[in-house]
Amino acid sequence: MTETLLITVSARPETSSEFWLHLLLFGLGIIIVLLTSVMLFIWLERRLIGRFQLRPGPNRAGPFGLLQPLADVIKVLTKEDIIPNRADKIIFWVAPVVSLAPVILILAVVPIADSVLLADLNIGVLYVIAISSIVSLGVFMAGWASYNKYSMISAMRSVAQLVSYEMPLILSMAGVVILAGSLSLNDIVKAQSIPFIILQPAGFFVFFIASLAEINRTPFDLLEAESELVAGYNIEYSGMKFATFYLAEYCEAVVFSALAATLFFGGWQGPWLPPIIWLLLKTVLVFSFIVWIRATLPRLRIDQVMNFAWKFLLPLAILNLLITGLSVSLWPEAPLWITGIASLVLLVVYVLFWSKFFKPGGKTVAV
Repeated sequence: MTETLLITVSARPETSSEFWLHLLLFGLGIIIVLLTSVMLFIWLERRLIGRFQLRPGPNRAGPFGLLQPLADVIKVLTKEDIIPNRADKIIFWVAPVVSLAPVILILAVVPIADSVLLADLNIGVLYVIAISSIVSLGVFMAGWASYNKYSMISAMRSVAQLVSYEMPLILSMAGVVILAGSLSLNDIVKAQSIPFIILQPAGFFVFFIASLAEINRTPFDLLEAESELVAGYNIEYSGMKFATFYLAEYCEAVVFSALAATLFFGGWQGPWLPPIIWLLLKTVLVFSFIVWIRATLPRLRIDQVMNFAWKFLLPLAILNLLITGLSVSLWPEAPLWITGIASLVLLVVYVLFWSKFFKPGGKTVAV
């Protein structure tokens, strides 16, 4: 008998009008919450970096500088919108939308409580992978349409980096899928009686590092190296279009933080507090760690970025997937903590072993 793949929508109303009302209200709620959270996260990043680097953060616009992101929005929106004469104007206009829209669409399958989400797809993880890959298309469109050699070089770098780091990112998520036995993000959260970061420390390490490269955050932000590429693929953009690219990058950081909280930290699960509060707290925790890395680590060279993806992260992701698959298939009755210990041992031994072979600057780096 041929099995049919079903895509179910969570809590789908009985009538068509109720379904479209549910879709409209939930979709608008996602957009409003995401845009509001981005402004708060921008403020949070500046305050945290100020603390990390022993200098004041924004503290003039509003109490504790809370109105600084709003002032930035007003400043960007009032700037002149310039389009180069020789640019491909249609693609130049469409590129920022293509970069931003997929990031918002990912939140459609992220649960904020048990079965409370826009669409509970039984292929949710595949949906996230497919939608997130569209961002690289928007970046390349921006670099090509600008008719600027620096923006084109940056766009080509960006596409190469995104494609390279998608491989370990997908494999790290596959380990979570094996443990949960489902591709639905809602089922993955409910399967975490023990947070998967304990059972998959190597998987979380790969996911987190690959996510930094996917969202163009330090130390993988060489694509916008001011010293050699001026400002990257969006150099010719100004006004609202530049603000859209800026918004897309921060939305990516927020969305990937929410995905990390969902896949590895139990998502909305937690005692006492409402589920959505737990999800927000875990998302802020992951985002704060991203900011910590930005304030601490230097930027990598492009050759180091590519070597790290193919020679370090990809083998680690494959080994972690192999160990997880073997432990589930050959010893399904084993306690879950054994899988966690095996993953942790793999991570420690692998880092110690491979660090002997990397030679940035001509010298071996030993841990």
